[in-house]
Parts: sequence; structure tokens; C-alpha cells
Amino acid sequence: MIAPHLKHNLSKNGPNTKPENQAPSNPETRSQNTPPTPHPPPQPAYLPTTPNSPLHLNHTLYTLIQSAPRTLLRTCTIPPRSGLAVPLRAKSILRISTSYGPQVVDLNAFSQPNHGEHFWASRTRQLHSSHLSTFTRLWSNLPYMRPMLTMIADTLTPRLTWPTGSGGRCHDLLGTRCDPYINHLLSSSLSSEEDGRSGGGGEEFDYHCHSNLVRAVLPYGVPESAVHDVLNLFQVTGLDAQGRYFMEPSPAAEGDYVEFFAEQDVLVALSTCPGGDLSRWGFGAEGERAMRECCRAVKVEVFGLVDQDQVLQGWREPKCPRYRGLHGMTVPLGEAGGSVITTATGMVEESGAKKEGNREN
Repeated sequence: MIAPHLKHNLSKNGPNTKPENQAPSNPETRSQNTPPTPHPPPQPAYLPTTPNSPLHLNHTLYTLIQSAPRTLLRTCTIPPRSGLAVPLRAKSILRISTSYGPQVVDLNAFSQPNHGEHFWASRTRQLHSSHLSTFTRLWSNLPYMRPMLTMIADTLTPRLTWPTGSGGRCHDLLGTRCDPYINHLLSSSLSSEEDGRSGGGGEEFDYHCHSNLVRAVLPYGVPESAVHDVLNLFQVTGLDAQGRYFMEPSPAAEGDYVEFFAEQDVLVALSTCPGGDLSRWGFGAEGERAMRECCRAVKVEVFGLVDQDQVLQGWREPKCPRYRGLHGMTVPLGEAGGSVITTATGMVEESGAKKEGNREN
């Protein structure tokens, strides 16, 4: 029996033909005949929607912080291909300068004294941009999820036109630190001799950014496993037409600098990259020797605000999100049975009954 609503099409087109108004079954034919539906340009996934949003930075306050009178608390120089950890108290200012010419600097940040809270590069990239500049923040990992440092000055980015002709931008969050493991792996293909082991035959080099950061934080009780993805200061990077990561020589000049305001007590670890200004990047012994010629020292300064109470009247130390759930899990009370569910509202549910506060005996 033919459904009544199909009789018209069958009688008009014949039993072995498709109705006129039916879309072609072949996707290629359909794409040729049907114009694509236009879509509006995508919007950034994370934008401040209200003045009170944590992503809405008070530009007036941080401009005041950057321009207010300050006193120098510490100054030091990081030699080429080296690392340094700098403890910062909340409300202090850190300046990193290319005082001797272009040089890439890798940055890690750990909360003090809880080193389990540290800089989260990928979330920072989502909340702000693939490359940072003034009025962007460095956010910490879960479950802490709060600002650690705020960039309050950047002399390099406003001085030049971005992106570059290749699409590059400065102060990179796309990449990560160089390390001896990937160097050994990739340089093994350049070696004429293999030692018979997987990954064998590669070059041994102990002063990659990862190694420099490891040595810098170890005296503070931070293990190698806690060293994390970095912010690559003064480094120009991007993605090509195939989505592949590329680097360009650093355009930093003598005297360029960035400044960070410490939102909490933090340990900042810095590495002067062994690739120098990245104008002669390469792997293996030959690449290492070539890069040595474009490596420079970096100047580091720590400042305190002279009239801190007056300048920071509108500032509050960031707090962690007050998520009180247990990710949908229940916690057994013990052998007697029953369970507790801590909810986002602070309620406690015990064996189906809800009570405020702790379990009553």
C-alpha cells in the first residue's frame, strides 16, 4: 500500500525516480547543487560579559600600579643559557629586560608556599590569547584557578606591527620549553652512530630551558615533574597554513622589557633560552654551536610600591573558585554504611536525608 502523501510524487515521477523536491542522496551532488549556508564569524569563546567578570581587568588600577613610585628591592643578571628562581611577595613588581640585545626567556610560576598551584599555560591561552601583552594575566591550574601574575608593561609589542608577514606574534603561549629529551630524540637521526637502544645516539646537552628551570627551582623543593609549560617571553611564533608551529627571530632591542604585578606570593623561574634570539635555531651539536653565538644575558629587577596602601585601594588578592562539589562522587561514611555528598550549596546529604553542616551523631 502506498502512503497517501507519496502518491502524487510517484505518479508524477514514476515508481523508479526520485521526487523532484527530494535532496540528492549523493553528498557530492548535493554540495554542488546546494549553496553552503553562510555562518557568522566565530566569536572568542571566553569574553568578559559583565564589569564584575574575573576576565574584566581594571585598566585604570593596573595603569596606576605600573606608573606609581616604586623602590628597587633586588636586581640580578641571568647569564646566557642559565636559570634563576625569583621569590616574589604579593603586590611586588617583576621586570625582565633584554638589556644586552634580543633574547628569548622561558617563564614558570609557582604559588608560595603551595607549589602544587602553578601557571597553567593552556587555560591562560583560552582566557586571553595565544600571545600575551599588557593587561593579560597568568592563571593557575585546577583546582585553584586564579590569577598569579598580571602583565602591566610591555615595551616590545606596541613598538612593532603585528602580526608579522608570516602571521607571527610575540610573547608566545603556543609552544613550550626546549628540553634534553626531545633534543636527544631528534638529534639521534643526525648521528652517524647508534648505541642500539631506542632513542640512542642523540646529543647530550644540559642547558635547555627545561634543565635550566629544573636547576632553578630545585633548591625551593620543587621537583622536575612540577616544571610545566612556559610563557616564552620575547619569542615570536605562529601557525602556518597547515597549522604547524613556527618561530621567528626575536625583534627585542636593548632595553626592551615586560613587567608583572604579583597577585599572590609566587616563585617565578626564568631561563635564558639556549636558542638565544632564535635566529639560528637547530638540533644536534652543530645547531648548538651555531645558537651559542646569538645568546645573551637578561636583567631581572624586583620593585615594591612606595605608597602601597594608597595605590592598591581597589585591589584584592584573588581567591580560588568556591566549587564545593566532589565531581559527582559520594564519600562513604565508614563500615556502618551511608554516604555523604557535598554539594555546591554546602548541603550535606546522608542516606537520602539533607542536613546543614557536618554529620550529627
